[in-house]
Amino acid sequence: MAWVVLVIAGLFEIGWAVCLKYTKGFTQPWPTLGFVGFMIASVYLLGVALRSLPLGTAYTVWTGIGAVGTVVFGILLLGESPDIRRLACIVLILAGVVGLKLTSSH
Repeated sequence: MAWVVLVIAGLFEIGWAVCLKYTKGFTQPWPTLGFVGFMIASVYLLGVALRSLPLGTAYTVWTGIGAVGTVVFGILLLGESPDIRRLACIVLILAGVVGLKLTSSH
């Protein structure tokens, strides 16, 4: 169950990163509220997952989900470059996240 909570926390991390883009320097109220809400939910769920998962593994997986998800969002919806080198780096991040999951004793 801790892994499910951690994945949800990672998805909320994508949410706050995307909202941060739309806050325009915290001048837009709705994206700013979204940013705060997603961030609180993300960090809270990370804390819940940390009750039973190792810190290093959980934090790395959490940030990995956020990083990969945010890049994919940027490519698919914001017109960011899908350059092969960027995609290769994303694959390396995913490989690290999967490797940590597979080698975790939890």
